[in-house]
Amino acid sequence: MEELIRTNDIVMISFVEALLRDAGIEHMVVDQNMSVMEGSLGVLPRRVLVLAEEMADARQLLTDAGVGGELPEER
Repeated sequence: MEELIRTNDIVMISFVEALLRDAGIEHMVVDQNMSVMEGSLGVLPRRVLVLAEEMADARQLLTDAGVGGELPEER
């Protein structure tokens, strides 16, 4: 799996998850439990990972939804 997006914004994470789920794109949110370590301050970003073969579709989905500016530059 590869990183699609990294953010501290939990609303953005929820939005991205909903988009991916509705599109049938397999994904995983990691680093959620780090909030226990940080004291729930929201300092550590969460990451949304998708399968490498679905990365292009996921990026296009986020771009079409108007949040493409949150995506890191393609490698």
